[in-house]
Amino acid sequence: MASCTYCGSTIFIGGKRDGEHRFCNASCQQKGAVVIVAGQVPADIVRKEVASLHGGDCPKCKGEGPVDVHTSYRVWSALVLTQWVSLPRISCKSCGVKDKLGNALFSLVLGWWGLPWGVLITPLQVGRNLVGLFVWPDPSQPSEKLTQMVRMQLAANFIANQKIAEQEARRAAKAAALEQKRF
Repeated sequence: MASCTYCGSTIFIGGKRDGEHRFCNASCQQKGAVVIVAGQVPADIVRKEVASLHGGDCPKCKGEGPVDVHTSYRVWSALVLTQWVSLPRISCKSCGVKDKLGNALFSLVLGWWGLPWGVLITPLQVGRNLVGLFVWPDPSQPSEKLTQMVRMQLAANFIANQKIAEQEARRAAKAAALEQKRF
């Protein structure tokens, strides 16, 4: 059985193909384009960008680095509806602590109100935030998570710039066609 290149779900029947890559639906195919391009970003460009980000100021508070990926966890519930998420953010350690504490408090207040998942997931998410207060990425070097996030952002920027260039080329072609019709 095939797996979706973007989300990893098993594809039983159908799906979308893009060369050697398979996707479970059109949404994953669109998002998967970033994954495909990310694999083609040259390693030296990624290393340079990661080093600059890791050694720079925090993008959130503008304070001193080192900067890395800090993940906090959140859950909220209402009766039979429960949503839980992992929130990776690029920031300094201080901002990472604030995010973890804030999301632990958020989860403690709003996580319990759904059955059965709210009651089961809330202690897990709160615990993950509390454990995260004591487990940090090595400040002397960038983490693999930071490298991967930077690689994905570079790929997303490349795709966005490519789309803008294509739109500008279409506009120029239309303008040229209109100009020819006038003469």
